[in-house]
Amino acid sequence: MANTNLANAKSAKNDEFYTQYADIQKEINAYLDYDPNVFRGKTVLLPCDDPEWSNFTKFFAQNFELLGLKKVISTSYAPESKKYKMPYQPTLFETQQPYFNPDKSKTNGKIFVLERDVTGDNRINIDDLEWQYLEGDGDFRSKEIRKLRDEADIIVTNPPFSLFREFVAWLMEAGKLFVIIGNMNAITYKEIFPLVKDNKIWLGNGFQNGNAFFRIVNEREYANGVYDAETGLVKFRNCCWFTNIDHGRRHQPLKLMTMADNFKHSKHKEIRGRKEYIHYENYDAIEIPYTDAIPDDYNGVMGVPTSFLDKYCPEQFEILGITDRGNEYGIKTKEFTAKDTPSYGDLNRRGAIIVDGQLKSTFARLLIRKKQS
Repeated sequence: MANTNLANAKSAKNDEFYTQYADIQKEINAYLDYDPNVFRGKTVLLPCDDPEWSNFTKFFAQNFELLGLKKVISTSYAPESKKYKMPYQPTLFETQQPYFNPDKSKTNGKIFVLERDVTGDNRINIDDLEWQYLEGDGDFRSKEIRKLRDEADIIVTNPPFSLFREFVAWLMEAGKLFVIIGNMNAITYKEIFPLVKDNKIWLGNGFQNGNAFFRIVNEREYANGVYDAETGLVKFRNCCWFTNIDHGRRHQPLKLMTMADNFKHSKHKEIRGRKEYIHYENYDAIEIPYTDAIPDDYNGVMGVPTSFLDKYCPEQFEILGITDRGNEYGIKTKEFTAKDTPSYGDLNRRGAIIVDGQLKSTFARLLIRKKQS
């Protein structure tokens, strides 16, 4: 149900969720553990942000010297540019500045810059943030923000869910390092999967226990257990970090059992007691419904859940394709027709297996193979 709410937020374009400080810190620490100098001397851009509310700007401003940063740039959308309309009231932070403009406050985005000691206390931290109005509304696709993108070394943000495809294309166009939040289902998008397959983008360290909690700015209905009125947080189980910056977890091989041991000891009743894995009817691969049921002694192609990507070690496995596409990767062996089954459309989109004598479609599967030595 949490995933349904995420999808609803996406389709409604009511997708402004604020990331918790602890989640940002946990994620960034994973990259620092792997390379302590990954941010040193770098300019970090935080677009699609709202520095007066967001924790991204707070984190990088408070840790400016610890990370060895050169510059932090943060930009926000103009209130009137957002898809949903709410009564707008500028903050005291803005109104108390001599250059406050009530008209620009509504129609223009803002840019916050941190790169020098403004207060004279011989430190560079959040108190040294300087801001001004942008010329435009802060849209990342504008010429103004693209220029800031080109200046930056690393881009970190929680972009609008509804614009995730465009945002990734915007990043790849500039060839920048990045750490962003998105929907786990994005790995199946035709624009995103080729990047995953070619190791140009991968999952980050991840949220605690796979649960992402965000603060919302506009109240609406959520299913029970998704929104906590006391904390003001909404929970999504299908969010993850996407990145092209290395971290140690990515290079930890999965500990797996042999095929024979899976049949004897697997905790999954669908696997335990079998004599062989089910072979797809339309792919030259076997169906592996659980990541922990991948046999470590099988050298052929396997269809595994998309959640496998969270455990993916590129030194252990290679990603060959995905069942949600056509036959771009040359692994598909059959296209069904109405003569085969009335539901041939769904079967052609996904992997097809025979269950109780009938053809059935699986969920989307990554097609992987043990890395050949």
